[in-house]
Amino acid sequence: MSCFVNRTLKRTKTQPAMPLANRSAARTLLAAGLLFFSACAVHAAPPDAAPVILIRNATLLTVSHGTIEHGSVLIRDGKIAAVGQKIEAPAGAQVIDATGQFLMPGIIDCHSHIAIEGGVNEGSVSVSSIADVAEVIDPDDMDIYYDLAGGVTSSNILHGSANAIGGQTILIKLRWGQPADRLPFEGALPGIKFALGENPKRSNFSFPGAPKRYPATRMGVEEVIRAAFTEARDYKKKLDDYNRRLKAGEKDLIAPRTDLRLEPLVEVLEGKRYVHAHSYRADEIVMLLRVAREFGFKVRTFQHVLEGYKVADEIAASGASASTFSDWWGYKMEAYDAIPYNAALMTHRGVLVSINSDSGQEAAHLNQEAAKTMKYGGLSEEEALKLITLNPAIQLGVEKRVGSIDPGKDADLVLFNHHPLSAYAVAQMTFIDGRIYFDRQRDIAGRATLQKEKDALIEKEKKVAAAKEKSAEKKPEEKKSDEKPKPSSAGSAKGGAQ
Repeated sequence: MSCFVNRTLKRTKTQPAMPLANRSAARTLLAAGLLFFSACAVHAAPPDAAPVILIRNATLLTVSHGTIEHGSVLIRDGKIAAVGQKIEAPAGAQVIDATGQFLMPGIIDCHSHIAIEGGVNEGSVSVSSIADVAEVIDPDDMDIYYDLAGGVTSSNILHGSANAIGGQTILIKLRWGQPADRLPFEGALPGIKFALGENPKRSNFSFPGAPKRYPATRMGVEEVIRAAFTEARDYKKKLDDYNRRLKAGEKDLIAPRTDLRLEPLVEVLEGKRYVHAHSYRADEIVMLLRVAREFGFKVRTFQHVLEGYKVADEIAASGASASTFSDWWGYKMEAYDAIPYNAALMTHRGVLVSINSDSGQEAAHLNQEAAKTMKYGGLSEEEALKLITLNPAIQLGVEKRVGSIDPGKDADLVLFNHHPLSAYAVAQMTFIDGRIYFDRQRDIAGRATLQKEKDALIEKEKKVAAAKEKSAEKKPEEKKSDEKPKPSSAGSAKGGAQ
């Protein structure tokens, strides 16, 4: 990775406090890290994009209509204008020669927790639908840049899984160097995070001395969701009745009191907000499908869904989709029955499947995670590529904008030096809206300059710290008197009166 920031290690209860002599050095490293980070941000920020770009002579992996050898893609004003083998560069166009390289749609991560400031879980209550990760997006999170270096262009940023009904979610584009309000994917429907199983029932977590938070069982998780939607349904009825009477011309109406906790759930009932449900076991997956059917809403994606292969027919029949890991299993009780064939088996049964990361580091090689499904389940090359492009785009409702190389779509693309399903593939350029947000050659070229700046700052701060320590050594120590101060006469009198 380029642009590495030294992160300050937090002291745990078992670690001693940092010696005074080392604190100056720590400040040195932190200051250097901040400078390096700032330089990194400037270095990585994309220049103003040329209005017209032609990427030519690449192997185009369109995902939607096969592979085009020696193909070209014309980008105009951030959109794909033309795709084919014989496209001439318009006057003034920037031309990128991609001979011997592979161009594919930008990778879409359907489950991520990057770019969230201050923690991903509002775990104090079982229903935290009022919390919204869109309010705490951190555009300076280095994971954005790292994921760009792996070809990721969009990430579904989810609340954590400590709650049966968690916080609101948002889909972002990884526009590194842009402010937080430029990251959200324009027009994409928001979501909300649900969670089933061990995490929301707090199997392995509790505050010392505090009573255990409800729910503590799987059936309790189900009832938390059912109770919340019972409230939301009643609240929606009040809102609908009020709006109907208002439209009919009734006067002196009092609007129902706004309930910010129930507003997102009403949006779910109205199909205006997607449900992304953390899940593992087959029984709890079917349970949520029953609750959703009872209240008339849809589960958009089951996340993780490691036993999805057991109930793939039920998932497909409900219209839900699945966003899973490639080959994680056995890491906790719920994952004992997970198998690496899960994604392929669900795909064969008609479930729309994507492969996600749930990790800022894993996201940087999602192309290789998708490739594993060719070994575990025999998916075709195109099916494997869809797991990280078109399929997550459909799951997130943005397939008309991204997910394949087609005219009219956003120019969110990634150029690899080898076939992206190869272990040797390394992203060379990542485009979002026709702008180059990651350029490996530019990154490599700038590393020496950045390292030189960092080293110079560290050396300067070391000299300052050494001078301070030397100055402190020269100061004579103050002599401390062994004699204890005598109490005043007033104090003695007062003490005697007591």
